[in-house]
Amino acid sequence: MPYPYVLLSAAVSLDGYLDDTTPERLLLSSPADFDRVDEVRASVDAILIGAGTIRADNPRLLVNSPERRAARVAAGKPEYPLKVTVSATGELDPEARFWHTGGAKVVYTTDRGAERLRRTPVDADVVALGADLDWRRLLSDLAEARGVERLMVEGGGRIHTQLLQQGLADELQLVLAPLFVGDGKAPRLFGPGGYQGGRLRLLETRRIEDVVLMRYQPTAPGEGGLVSAADRHWLALACELAELCPPSRTAFSVGAVVVAADGTELARGYSREGDDLVTHAEEAALAKIDAGDPRLASATVYSSLEPCARRASRPAPCARLIVEAGVRRVVTAWREPDTFVEGADGAGLLVGQGVDVVVLPEYEGRAKAPNAHLLG
Repeated sequence: MPYPYVLLSAAVSLDGYLDDTTPERLLLSSPADFDRVDEVRASVDAILIGAGTIRADNPRLLVNSPERRAARVAAGKPEYPLKVTVSATGELDPEARFWHTGGAKVVYTTDRGAERLRRTPVDADVVALGADLDWRRLLSDLAEARGVERLMVEGGGRIHTQLLQQGLADELQLVLAPLFVGDGKAPRLFGPGGYQGGRLRLLETRRIEDVVLMRYQPTAPGEGGLVSAADRHWLALACELAELCPPSRTAFSVGAVVVAADGTELARGYSREGDDLVTHAEEAALAKIDAGDPRLASATVYSSLEPCARRASRPAPCARLIVEAGVRRVVTAWREPDTFVEGADGAGLLVGQGVDVVVLPEYEGRAKAPNAHLLG
């Protein structure tokens, strides 16, 4: 199921705290950074905070700039992004400023939380996610039922932690403030638990007055059939690689990337790469990796087109090469049509050999683009 692009936004002290324990909110950002946050808010379709943040800070959660709001309206968007909160218990103050400013609001909660909100309603749509909060169902509902393509998450720390641990965050925007809190009872940005392995990719650093903005992107693939945000980034790269293929009237243009479980790129390739005019993308990528590399067993192959099950140009199709390499997970955008091979079913061959195959159809259009001349 498609999810929005999930952007986590937070500011922390040098010792990793979101706030102190005094009644007043600790202002960590600079005035210029508050304006940057306002710009980011204006660029998204929805902004999410937890119920704890509503209780602690009583925020309005608005786009403050009239010019930015006017630009949203001129672009055919609502003046304000959708405001979203999450509460397992449904214990929400109907008088909080969150409900009485800005545009539309939605609360995601549990069945028991929805029952409580029927007794003490707030000015918002209420969506029950079942016995427990389910982030994948929540993101799917935002994308499919509410048209949210970009979601900004402003806290609190528990929500940031859960989204990162479940591999659902596409980007982390972290501002580091030049001060210390030093109070062990104060809230931290990230809590304990199991996070995805590997290093995040640094996208940008920027000085903004006396604070520093750092933008990071998770890189670790999902596991089995569960899709991580990084799966989408790697598959998008495979689709970009397909655009590099020399055009052909007798073969598809395909891109492929092989990624280790910790998010390390092992190799990439594309159809007809180099001087080999019959090489396939997965074949080109796998040929660049030592066959004895132990990381292959837990790696993921990303291919813009389903790996082939039969081919005329070489004895071993790409699906067979993947199995022989020991890879046990494949993510693709597009099932192979019958253009050249009738009844192509590389996914079936892979699944039959114990390989997990994930199809992300939202990337099908990008995968087909360099093959438009073959599709009529």
